[in-house]
This record gives sequence, structure tokens and C-alpha cells, in this order.
Amino acid sequence: MQTFNIIEEITRIDGTKYREIGNLLHNGQAEYAAEQGFIKEVRIMKINIPHSRNVEKYEQYINTNFEIPQMVAIDHWTEWQKTPEMDQVIEAILAENQLA
Repeated sequence: MQTFNIIEEITRIDGTKYREIGNLLHNGQAEYAAEQGFIKEVRIMKINIPHSRNVEKYEQYINTNFEIPQMVAIDHWTEWQKTPEMDQVIEAILAENQLA
């Protein structure tokens, strides 16, 4: 079970960006993915975010719906697909952390 405590901005290969809630493992995987050309860039926007109810909801969703490799050296990048409800949860997390 992954616990999330950072907010990242990820730049896809096509140049579009999205924000993700993750942790140091996820960030390490994103850095590796950028080095391998799976994504363009990752940037940490905020570390040690409060473990709010919204973060807990998002953790539960991701941990239930996605398998997260335990190693940094991944062979592809998986962008976690979100439901409209999870998009709202992410927006709430960004607002809680003054990043909306």
C-alpha cells in the first residue's frame, strides 16, 4: 500500500502537463521515465503535503486500481487514469495545498 505525500507536475511527450499526487518512489520512477524518454519531464511542486481525507481517498483509489512497481527502473510509464470523482479529489488536494 502506497502512501502519498508529494505533488508532481508531469510533462507528457507531447508537451501537455498534468499534476499527480505521489511519493518518492513514484517520483523516482518518473525521473527514470524522463531519462528513458517515456515522459518529457517531472517536477516536484510540493513535498510533505498534509495527509488529508482527500489524499486518503486518492491513495485508496490508486492502490485498489493500479499495480505500482516496487523498483525505480520501470520499462514503461503508466499514467494513472482517473474517474471524474478522482479528478475532483485531485483538484481539492491542489486547493488544500495552494496549487489550484
